[in-house]
Amino acid sequence: MKPVAPGTVIFHRHRGYGVITSVNLLTGWVAARFGDEARSLDLNLSSDQLQHSDGEPILFRFSPPDRMPHARLMGMIRELHAAGYQRLYLYSWPKASGLHWRWHLFTGPRTWMQRSWREGWYGSGAEYNLNPVMGWGDNPGADASELASALAKVDPQGLAQALGRDEDHTRWFDMVCAALLPDYAFTLGWDHRDGPCPRTLPIIPVRRGVPEYVGAPLPWPPGWEGLWRSTGTDIVVRRHHRVMPQGLDRQNTDQ
Repeated sequence: MKPVAPGTVIFHRHRGYGVITSVNLLTGWVAARFGDEARSLDLNLSSDQLQHSDGEPILFRFSPPDRMPHARLMGMIRELHAAGYQRLYLYSWPKASGLHWRWHLFTGPRTWMQRSWREGWYGSGAEYNLNPVMGWGDNPGADASELASALAKVDPQGLAQALGRDEDHTRWFDMVCAALLPDYAFTLGWDHRDGPCPRTLPIIPVRRGVPEYVGAPLPWPPGWEGLWRSTGTDIVVRRHHRVMPQGLDRQNTDQ
């Protein structure tokens, strides 16, 4: 089945050819504009019998899709680590509302708090729900190899900074991927109101209907424990906002 995303040309039996303007794969609804109509039309993929421009039916997948891209990103990073890009890291943490998790890829020195920022290398599950792509010219549902190729094509200079060895982190990341994928991901943040830093890595499901993680406890990444003092358990929560580029909080604030 071909991917469905904003810009996809479709055919409707009553309206003719049109272009999708937005997609919500959590509900199966899309918005599309036909001909010279000024307003978009909301259509349901499971009942409106939409087709691709070549006549292939568009069928809604009833199994719930990923609500966040973290597991897909983990698979991509694992593959890039194997190719020698071991200085590529994933940082994820919850939004203040607790409804979604942010993600941030960074390269170079493994400094969890003072991370390097590149445009397009960060995002939030809030945006992913409505448009399930990373923004690298990738397609919805692209596998790990396709995601890596898309990133290398759109930002080869940024990815080149990930070349190098970090064997401790690579071993840890491979172990975490083996334990969690494809249904779970890790987060490096928590709500400090719930108490001090957890002793083991917090685990989150990436889609609805997935039971709570009951596997073996997983350790925090190498170098993480050295960031903490015996007091001030909300260091990470407070520091998030000091390292974020200008405007990111505003763009990713929950409605």
